[in-house]
Amino acid sequence: MPRRTLTGRVVKRSGDKTVSVLVTRQTTHPIYKKIMRVSKKYLAHDADNTVSTGDHVKIQETRPLSKSKSWEVIK
Repeated sequence: MPRRTLTGRVVKRSGDKTVSVLVTRQTTHPIYKKIMRVSKKYLAHDADNTVSTGDHVKIQETRPLSKSKSWEVIK
């Protein structure tokens, strides 16, 4: 089964080898049919500590690395 990949922006360096990535997507409201922006934050593993705040990154789903971290930075 292929792993999910998402694209987002780094909003926080939260600890060693961990970044917080904000992923924004557009969806349609089920009743009003208006296009809305929906955002969600994911904690991702950055093994090399090379990513800084404000960078656009691509994250990929991986095995759970901690209680809330199950994504890794791939680009």
